[in-house]
Amino acid sequence: MRTITPALLAMLCATTLPMPALAQGVMPGIGQGIGQQLGNPFDNRLDPVIDRARQVVDRVPADVAQALDNATTTMVQSARALAEARVDRIDRLLRQNPASIERDATGDPAIKGELLIMAPEAAMLDKARALGFAVIGNERLASLDLAVTRLAIPSGMSLAQAQAALGKALPDATISADVLHFTAGAASPRGGVMHLGTMPALQTPVGMIDGAPAQAIDALQGFAPGAPAASDHGSAVANLLSGAGVRHILAADVYGRGPTGGNALAIARAVDWLIGRQVRVITISLVGPANPLLARAMTAALQRGAVIVAAVGNDGPAAPPAYPASYPGILAVTAVDARNRALIEAGRALHLDYAAPGAGLRAANARGQMVAVRGTSFAAPLVASRVAAARDAHASVLQTLDREAIDLGPRGPDPQYGRGLLCTICR
Repeated sequence: MRTITPALLAMLCATTLPMPALAQGVMPGIGQGIGQQLGNPFDNRLDPVIDRARQVVDRVPADVAQALDNATTTMVQSARALAEARVDRIDRLLRQNPASIERDATGDPAIKGELLIMAPEAAMLDKARALGFAVIGNERLASLDLAVTRLAIPSGMSLAQAQAALGKALPDATISADVLHFTAGAASPRGGVMHLGTMPALQTPVGMIDGAPAQAIDALQGFAPGAPAASDHGSAVANLLSGAGVRHILAADVYGRGPTGGNALAIARAVDWLIGRQVRVITISLVGPANPLLARAMTAALQRGAVIVAAVGNDGPAAPPAYPASYPGILAVTAVDARNRALIEAGRALHLDYAAPGAGLRAANARGQMVAVRGTSFAAPLVASRVAAARDAHASVLQTLDREAIDLGPRGPDPQYGRGLLCTICR
């Protein structure tokens, strides 16, 4: 009987299961279309992958086939568990905050009782008022040349009902809920970890949109109730940026202290602030559903020369695509462990650009303690540091990153590692 070696099993799994890394951590993000998945949180996203694996199983020796079959089953079970955990977290969030959060028309958590409408004409607002909507705020994002109006929905109407009614009355308007986004990593069980060494100093400023870091940085601005408020997640991201050589960090706290932090409008305001401060490298370790306001904010920032790096989240391959990583032009980043294996919990985006270390790292929390961290959240700032290094050298960012990237997995770009692994020197 043929002996199964770890290398053989790994090779078979790699060639038959080219999934976006199941990857990430303890505080997974929320993806698109949650309401559509509540009845079947796993859905059929892995069926093509499983079918390919079964076809290979039919062609290999029995002992190898059994091992591969077991490995496939384990991966599917892991994906299912991640998807179900995601739904459970959303349900718990809604139960704990019924006065401030509700589901929008696609089932995603959003600020209760409010809709956003992009650059509405006066006639549009008149129609909205006639239906019982009330204007509660007008936002001008000057650096992005965007305008958005906040509307309170009529009493007795759910957010989903309000979206449907207003969309029918204003078919030419861009209307959305103010959806929430969630961090993509957290502290992990203590184990063998790496602490970033001293890296060459980088002068290009990097902006981060996250919770507030506790450590002193160049600038800090709050965009949520109670912000800025020091957070473990924001502190870790800033510490990793600093350890990777970034000397000028500007942080936008979109979380503060309330349950509705991480909403789309707060993130758009944060992008506007950073662009206004002439920051052209931005890292975002948050995930949520697609949103038209954020799509336009990202496009406007890219048009002004920004490079935006975003984590793909922690909800595994069965989760919907994570945003902002999935917006066109955003550098979508996944994570690997100390052995360059894709994190089992990594989420997915509509495209994947690079991987970077996201486990076996130590970073400072809000109390200044060095703790082990895990997740694509912590890979994104490392990639942002390499973008800053390219900017320091006045070099083409993508060409520089592609030259630095170490090809992992199948030759060339692939859905598990993108165009390769960056920031190995960050270890």
